[in-house]
Amino acid sequence: MQTEILSTAEATALYDYLVVINPDAQIAREVRSFKEQIAAQLGIFTSRYSKAHISLFRSVFPEKFQDDCIALLNEIAHKQSGFTVYTSKFDHFNHGTVKRTIYLNVANPKPIAELQKKILQQFELKPKDFKPHITVARAISTDEFNQVYPMFDNQLFVRSFNCTSFLLLRKPAAGGVYELVKEFTFGGNEQRQRHRTLFNYAA
Repeated sequence: MQTEILSTAEATALYDYLVVINPDAQIAREVRSFKEQIAAQLGIFTSRYSKAHISLFRSVFPEKFQDDCIALLNEIAHKQSGFTVYTSKFDHFNHGTVKRTIYLNVANPKPIAELQKKILQQFELKPKDFKPHITVARAISTDEFNQVYPMFDNQLFVRSFNCTSFLLLRKPAAGGVYELVKEFTFGGNEQRQRHRTLFNYAA
């Protein structure tokens, strides 16, 4: 009886799932350095220890649906080709009058937005307003924002990285730290190369 109860609890365990694009190691190190600069002024803040990433999709659902989610994401990745992501400058979001988020702007949002749209469509969800970005400091108070944003205001951050995969992360819905479930490597580039090779051979 106890085993049955435990199995039921595990089957209905809720997890917070997040699909992200990770930048390259160099950009990740630089974003971490920006976070350290902010922490030197503010101490611990929301997103202080989160790794640099671009969020594509987030949802909470029972673990029993995880395999279905992986299968759907596999379909997208298999057809997706790689692309280059360019960053441009620092910017911020306003959350009402009391909170602000500092982020790195993506200069060419279209390929990321198209990928995010494919994910929403695969899960039969309606497209939402979406601005690809890399968060530096999330939802800090307006006073904290005013204290640290002059370090970043009007500053350029021109970098680029090749995006060839996205990742599925999860953490317990009740709280915790995100862990990697699976990395989905794009297959479109490989398919095009194989077709090109066959064509050249036939010629």
